Amino acid sequence: MIKIIVRALEDVEPFNEPARELRILDKPLWLHHGDILAPYSHQEREYNPGQIIGSTSEETILYKDNLYFDDALFAAFMDAAKTHGGPCQIAFKKDDKAIVNHALPLQSGIRLHKQQDVYVADLFYFPKGYNQQALQNLEPVVIDTLPQEVGYYHVPTYMAYEKGDLVYQVPQRPFLSIENWVHVFLANTAFGIFSRGARIELKLDNSFPFMLNIFFRSLLERKQFIESSALVEVGKNCQIDPAAIVQGPTIIGDNVTIGPGAVISACVIGDNVNISQGCQLTVSVVGNGSFLPFRASLFMTTLMENAMVAQNTCLQMCVIGRNTFIGAGNTFTDFNLLAKPIRTMHKGKLEAVEQPVIGGCVGHNCRIGSGHIVFPARTIASDVVLFAKEDRHIISQNVSYQESDHHQYPGQSHVPLYQPENDTESKYNAKE
Repeated sequence: MIKIIVRALEDVEPFNEPARELRILDKPLWLHHGDILAPYSHQEREYNPGQIIGSTSEETILYKDNLYFDDALFAAFMDAAKTHGGPCQIAFKKDDKAIVNHALPLQSGIRLHKQQDVYVADLFYFPKGYNQQALQNLEPVVIDTLPQEVGYYHVPTYMAYEKGDLVYQVPQRPFLSIENWVHVFLANTAFGIFSRGARIELKLDNSFPFMLNIFFRSLLERKQFIESSALVEVGKNCQIDPAAIVQGPTIIGDNVTIGPGAVISACVIGDNVNISQGCQLTVSVVGNGSFLPFRASLFMTTLMENAMVAQNTCLQMCVIGRNTFIGAGNTFTDFNLLAKPIRTMHKGKLEAVEQPVIGGCVGHNCRIGSGHIVFPARTIASDVVLFAKEDRHIISQNVSYQESDHHQYPGQSHVPLYQPENDTESKYNAKE
């Protein structure tokens, strides 16, 4: 089968790069696609938007490279497409809760079909090859994402806007069009780690041999069910302190060090990661080469490669870019205390996130000093250096590159972020 990739060139803020370069479950999205489609395809072609796509004479799959889907979704689509027998496009029911509640906000790639009452996206199958006639004969093939409601915890009604619970419609077959940093958050957590956990739960309910295997492993290893090697995959050359608690479903890469007192629950940990004593990680993704000193806390947070989160920092429902340092004692909040809809920037406008709670996002190559409190859904652009100052500990607005503190140095034309009138040191540096 021939694989045709249509590039999505739009940058995802605040990372300033297309979705294909961002990491989902500790893999660049393009590599994630490649691993899923490798068993199906033998040839690959790439096109930019607007380019004429050459015809093919054999079985062809075509997709846009900012889409996130996993092997379960793609296998279901291929089965349905081959049963259909003709040229087809992936589609979803209008009442699919995973799509409606989580995938539709802040994007345009999943849209209503012009003729049928379903949602469609840019994933196509051509059994006899791609050509103009096949395009004219396209029909939607509906895939059920098999959502199930997962209530993570109760949110008091006085602390949330309209909704009283933090509830996700977790799909067993996840699908997203990644056009905003919020989609990166969802792809890694609710549509990533949670989806994997939902499939494991289903397998436990329906497969007695699988349940028996976990049971005997837990007995042999003298561990709890959820801590056995059947649910905790550990790579090569890892050092996990006996006083650490690691609960599945968790994947740990190679050359990982986990210190005493660390608690890791339902996470994906990359290679060459150091998690020091007392750290708390829940439903989070930690990229290759990252370092967490003592008592750092991650809750439903994604760290891309070579990130560092210093001691006593708490990241809740956040996305942190590669090569970024988050200093000690920072708190990224996820509740909107004003009981209003949480909004974030999307294509130059503030738009509702459609989530009762969510954290913030920091781009690539940032240096965030100690002692900040960051409001929900705020973004810090890539390459920003941010110092905590006497009158600037609370970040209530997005921080752009032009507002970075490194611009206060000689030779820079930009004004430092929130420069106070009595900041004699900054004025002196500016004069210099």
